[in-house]
Amino acid sequence: MVDTKVPFEVSDQMREFADRSIDQARKAFDHFMDATENAVSSMEDASSTMQEDSSDMHRQALAFAEQNVNSAFELAQRMFQVKDMEELVSLQQEYLHKQMEQTGAQMREMGEKASRTVKEVAKKAGDF
Repeated sequence: MVDTKVPFEVSDQMREFADRSIDQARKAFDHFMDATENAVSSMEDASSTMQEDSSDMHRQALAFAEQNVNSAFELAQRMFQVKDMEELVSLQQEYLHKQMEQTGAQMREMGEKASRTVKEVAKKAGDF
């Protein structure tokens, strides 16, 4: 039987380095998301009426991506706080379970939005 209570120690210096690295990566990602959102906004301003119907889906997809990446950053930070392998495995299982639920909800929401968008575009096309 495998002993899952094996100490899992990370030096304080390594924890600080990891925390700084994760914070820097999060800040870089936040800057990327800001730039991406600005680009999406610029594209939306130049879009036609048909494209306006899909802008909500684009924004939602970006929000989901940001939510998923932030969850991964949170996991990374929490992983450096674990005391043993059992806690690490439990943390990973909790993360995977949460991500599966979140992904399912995201897919359902995007499917509903896509269906509404197709119906709206078809209605507009029928009005011409």
